Amino acid sequence: MITGKTLIDWGIDPKGKGKWFGEALKEAQYRESCGHTHSEILLHLERSQPKLPPEIALRTNALPFEIYVEPESEVEQENLNGVIQTMDALLRVPTAVAGAVLPDAMGAGPGSIPVGCVIAAKDAIHPGWHSADVCCSMAITVFKRKDDLKKILDAAQAITHFGPGGREKGWLMPATVAHDFSKNRFLSDAGAIGDSNLGTQGDGNHFLYVGTLRSTGQPALVTHHGSRGVGALLHKRGMAVAKKHTAIHSPRTPEKAAWIDANGEDGLAYWEALQIARRWTKWNHFLLHGAIQQAIGNRIEDQFWNEHNFVFRRDDGLYYHAKGATPSFKGFSDDDDGRTLIPMNMCEPILITTHRDKPEALGFSPHGAGRNMTRTQHVRNLTAARENVDPRGLSPRDIEEIFREETRHIDVRSYLGRPDLSELPSAYKSAEQVQRQIKKHGLADVVDYVDPYGCIMAGEIVWNKRKKEKTGVVQS
Repeated sequence: MITGKTLIDWGIDPKGKGKWFGEALKEAQYRESCGHTHSEILLHLERSQPKLPPEIALRTNALPFEIYVEPESEVEQENLNGVIQTMDALLRVPTAVAGAVLPDAMGAGPGSIPVGCVIAAKDAIHPGWHSADVCCSMAITVFKRKDDLKKILDAAQAITHFGPGGREKGWLMPATVAHDFSKNRFLSDAGAIGDSNLGTQGDGNHFLYVGTLRSTGQPALVTHHGSRGVGALLHKRGMAVAKKHTAIHSPRTPEKAAWIDANGEDGLAYWEALQIARRWTKWNHFLLHGAIQQAIGNRIEDQFWNEHNFVFRRDDGLYYHAKGATPSFKGFSDDDDGRTLIPMNMCEPILITTHRDKPEALGFSPHGAGRNMTRTQHVRNLTAARENVDPRGLSPRDIEEIFREETRHIDVRSYLGRPDLSELPSAYKSAEQVQRQIKKHGLADVVDYVDPYGCIMAGEIVWNKRKKEKTGVVQS
């Protein structure tokens, strides 16, 4: 009896054929039952199978790309080698036009843009190149009256929310944002997620930071997070469409580098969905800021924000995929006021910068200090550096000691109770080194700083099926 393997052995490749392969198998089995020979059946199938478009091949050699990283240790060089290897592979993808490696670059898996890198693509949007953390971004509110910074951080802690999922009783989106969701094919059923995730900041390196503006001494509130569950759902659906498209047109392209035709119906809808996720994210940042402002009773003097994990379209018509890269060109968004925020780590000042639009860097600057190794490897190194560590790992006392050593003089709080050692300052590149490279290569101009008082992060999340209770706050 003819099976799917029989068709494959005959040279009929199921990849890219969609439903036709299954229909062809049924037709072949029916004709076999009617007494047709295999040769007759094969001839019929060859005549009836859909014609695939010509394959778009990968480049034999990568396009050249600029590198703005100057390693100062073996670890940094090893990290950069991984970044270069990944970028070399990605700049063979047929849609790619140009790329740049920024000072905060860190290696990534095959098909994914390394954090701290940018790739411009022609007529294509690559969901895997902006990742599931769609529109990860920074937002700042400067208050008019010089206020007690602990009071501001305490109010923020009572209002914000870190950790998986959303709030049990969500904050409702405004009608205009909800309407945007309902009319977009990628987000039409995401309204409930949008509501429940409002007022939440996620986990990992996302934070809420309180400090003072160095130029005036005024208190400032800074938040860092993306579009939460909205973006995760959008990315998942975008990847499904991209994989289907690329499997037909460029089957040798790595799955994570799959793209959507930006000019097609799917591409236009996905581009609009990205803008909707951006509007939701901006609303979420300033909804939190507004609630905290109401709690402390201080007047807002200034506000601005910028994303650093997104897709930007410039006047040249190209799509700039920034994976952890801050736009440094005029008009990167409708609400660009010429300033951007670049954080370093929880204990360092946040940079306030203005644009330089360096062409070789594709008009981007770093999004932070970046890492030289994975979170897991960093924690292993911390463990190895301590004496008399239990074979099972660091004890709660070890963790508290390490945490206090690295965050002394700064009020750092872990929302879920237990500090996440993979987010400590030592997990990141030297803030001074990254700032030096920003200046040397003319990637952005630093015009002010937010000096730290303290910050709130999610802390360590234990992923299991049972709901974790919040065990308190760790401070230093």
